Amino acid sequence: MAEGYAIKDLQSGDGAALAAAFRRNREHLEPWDPDRPESFYTDEGQEAEVARNLMATADGRSYLYLVWYDDRVVGRVMLSNIVRGVLQSGTVGYWIDYEHLGRGLAKAGVGHVVVQAARIGLHRLEAGTMLHNTASQAVLRASGFQQYGIAERFLFLRGEWRDHVLFQRILHDDPPGNPIP
Repeated sequence: MAEGYAIKDLQSGDGAALAAAFRRNREHLEPWDPDRPESFYTDEGQEAEVARNLMATADGRSYLYLVWYDDRVVGRVMLSNIVRGVLQSGTVGYWIDYEHLGRGLAKAGVGHVVVQAARIGLHRLEAGTMLHNTASQAVLRASGFQQYGIAERFLFLRGEWRDHVLFQRILHDDPPGNPIP
């Protein structure tokens, strides 16, 4: 991790810092994100998102980590869509503040999620990027993910279904289990 940066678990009270980060990066994230209501960018809207995400963490369905620089959120990394049973899989998503790109933060964040996913016993991680998001594809490849296909009309973003490049990383080949984190 670059000097001065830290990756921390999402905590109650992080909503205002997250809202500031989303407002600061609204234009930067627009090409990749779904349409969002104006309330999403408010402190209150983000506190509600934090509460929702913390409930999902308590249920073992997702884990959200924030990249901090001093007292500012400058990125977010998420392990979501966790499926147990015979699949033992989760989905990785991330973004980094436009003013902090090129410092290895996305790779560090993905690496953090890989370690956490292995710790809770997941077998496989997946991630998808839009076809033209070559920077994100480079992060995934550098983090040990392998491209395994193209999903046509995968996500509905900015008014239309978008094709995505799909990646996966196999973490281990141990038998499935559901350890308590």
